[in-house]
This record gives sequence, structure tokens and C-alpha cells, in this order.
Amino acid sequence: MAADNIKVLLVSTSYPKDEADWRGRFIANILTALANIEHIDTGLWAPPGDIPENISYTATNKEAHWLAALSERGGIAKSLAEMKPSTAINVISLLRHLRHMFKRETGYDILHINWLQNTLPLTGHNKSPLVISVLGKDFGLLRNPIVTYLVRRAIRYRKCCITPNADWMVPALVKRFGDLAQVVTVPFGVDPQWFSLERKINITQAPNWITISRVNRDKIGSLFDLGESLFLGTDRQLDLYGPKQDDIEIPQWINYQGATNPEVMRSSLFPGCCGLITLSRHDEGRPQVMLEAMAAGVPIIASDIPAHRDIIQNGKTGFLVTNQAELNQAVSHLENKDNNAKIGTSARQWVQTNIGTWDDCATRYSNIYKELLND
Repeated sequence: MAADNIKVLLVSTSYPKDEADWRGRFIANILTALANIEHIDTGLWAPPGDIPENISYTATNKEAHWLAALSERGGIAKSLAEMKPSTAINVISLLRHLRHMFKRETGYDILHINWLQNTLPLTGHNKSPLVISVLGKDFGLLRNPIVTYLVRRAIRYRKCCITPNADWMVPALVKRFGDLAQVVTVPFGVDPQWFSLERKINITQAPNWITISRVNRDKIGSLFDLGESLFLGTDRQLDLYGPKQDDIEIPQWINYQGATNPEVMRSSLFPGCCGLITLSRHDEGRPQVMLEAMAAGVPIIASDIPAHRDIIQNGKTGFLVTNQAELNQAVSHLENKDNNAKIGTSARQWVQTNIGTWDDCATRYSNIYKELLND
């Protein structure tokens, strides 16, 4: 390690165990990109998985075992959403493990913590500057004023930059933490391979649409209700991909295919589909699968929520819909081959200009690390 390198500890409660695992995939992408920057030496505290050789894995055996088990149960976010008797045990255990880790790992120049709630156990033992990545789910926790108070208490005595991955979260974060921290949007990136994908759709045959989503009530949103008249008893086909998290009945007119992964998406799903439909009402940041679809030139029809408005220009890079009529109109428009190609091309150009690759994302973080250390 060079003496002037920046030592960064990346903290996350989610990380993919292998290439086929969808959980925490963006953490692995950020980590890999950071590992490519020569002046940054990165450590990782997260569930075990495929970790680049030049990354230091800092979790103890006990912590790694506990994090892996938590991940298999769906992570802390799922536990909080379910609010079962085990939720309190999971939360207390997580905070205890984080507290021990923060006390132990004091040799880093920067703590890069993913999700606001993971800052809560910070103590005076560790005064390293903070970068806190914020997505939609942890942003939603701020509806509870106690969470805001606890985060403020954790960050008040150190330099801090809060980095939501979407612009729409900035005003609320500035209102709550702007007197204590910088708030800077840091978009995640996409794999360069998405930009080179070639689509060859054949709309003269039965149009094929896809939905890629965790299968729970908030993520599915109004899909089952609004989609029925479009797909039931027609030549159109809707394939649903994603892990089933809630005990909800999937209509027979939907072809449920189970979980998928980026390789299948690149080779089989995106090249020939008419587009991606997501009618989520979930707390979203910037949904990664939507960025990947847009980078691949796949048109998107999405519910009109802040996270989707942040990346879709209605009628230009995709469609935002609020009701049955708007959904029907968007589907009909995109089942015209020329319209489909035009929207897909505009979507790809937007991602290239505004999002870029994971290396671009890592560079954005690197610049923030430097600013915190040079202030």
C-alpha cells in the first residue's frame, strides 16, 4: 500500500454470495470499480461472497456467519417490513455487530456506509469522515422522526457527506441533515455491456413484455390489476422475473419465471422484448434494473412515482402512467417498431450522458473522499 493512498472501509449488510445472486449486486459493482482505482485501498464489511483479490475483508467469522444468515432471510429491510417478533432481535443484533466493528476498525481514512440506519451505532471511538449512501428504503425510514434524531446524533461530530443515488431525495435530506453534512447526489453506474446490447424485436408476432422485480405487494403495485385487460385472452405475453418475497397469488395470465440474473437478462430477455413494465409503489431510489434496461435500449413503462420521474422523461425516454388508459396507450405506442426503437435509443443516450458506468460512479465517490480529507 502506498503511504498516500486513501483507506476506505465500505460497510453494507447486503452482498451477493455468487454471480447468480441478485442481493446487493450494486455493492459488488461499486467495490469492483473502487478496487480499480490505484490510490484507494478498500476494505469490506458485508456478508461473504466473491470479493476482488485486492480488497481486505474485515468481518470476523462470527460476523460473516451472522450477516450471511441475515441475507438469506431477506436482509434487514425485509425484517423491518415484516415487523415479526424476530425483527427486534435482528435489529439489536445488527446494531451490536456494527458497534463492535466500528470500535475495532479505526485505521481507515473514510467510512463509506451504505444505508442511513447503519450509521446509528457509531461511537466516539471512530472519528473517520463518513460517506453515507442513501437508497429509497432507508430514505423511507426518515418518516419516523426518531430515526432522523438518531442519525443526526451519530454524524454530528465528524465530517460527513450524504450521497443519495437520486436527485429527488436531496431536498428532504438537506432539510434534515444540511446543517451537519453535505448532500450530494451520486448516481450508480451500469455495466458497459448493457450499452452494446443489440435488440432484434419482432412485434409482428405475439408481443412479449417483461417485468423484473422482487415479487411483493409494494413492488408489484398495480400490475396485476391494470395488466389483466391488456394480457388476459390476448396474443400479448407478460413474463414476470424475480424472487417471490410475499405470499401473494400470481394471476394465471402472467408467466412467472422465478429469479433471474444479469447474464440471462443480457442474452435472453432484453434483446427480444417489447419493453419493461414496472408499476411499483415501493420506496425506490433509482431502480437499477430500469437503468440497465434503458442502457440496453429497452423502453420502459413505469408508475408515476418520484423515483421513476427521476429517470424517465415521459414520452421521450419511456412512459409514466397513472391509470388504465395511460397504460393501454403506452403499450400500443411501443408495439409500433419505429416508436419502440426511437424511445429505446433516447433512453440509452440518457443513461450514457447522465449515469455512465460503475467506473464513473467510483470516480464520483473518489472525488468526495478527497474533498472530505482535504477540507
